[in-house]
Amino acid sequence: MTDIIFYHNPRCSKSRETLALVDNEQHSIEIIKYLETPPSVETIQTLITQLGFDSARQLMRTTETLYKELDLANEDNESALITAMQANPKLIERPIVVANGKAALGRPPESVLDIL
Repeated sequence: MTDIIFYHNPRCSKSRETLALVDNEQHSIEIIKYLETPPSVETIQTLITQLGFDSARQLMRTTETLYKELDLANEDNESALITAMQANPKLIERPIVVANGKAALGRPPESVLDIL
């Protein structure tokens, strides 16, 4: 059984640092390269809840060019924001670690230790 689900972007330094930290904890890890295998709308909704976020926007990379191109700053519909992340996983903040029914963003990497 997998102890941890890790939404990973190997090109991201914070994602690599967080993975190294989690891997040192000797857990069974399922690594999901979310840019290649985007999470479903339902999974994104679950992640938002597990992270304790009030809005989908809190899970979005609002500095991405794509965020501006899609005019998501002016989008108030939560479902539309989640659908945009599912269709364009580059918009999802990273890395996300899920363990023990909770999730944490690895920014900074040490912040995930609380859920392990």
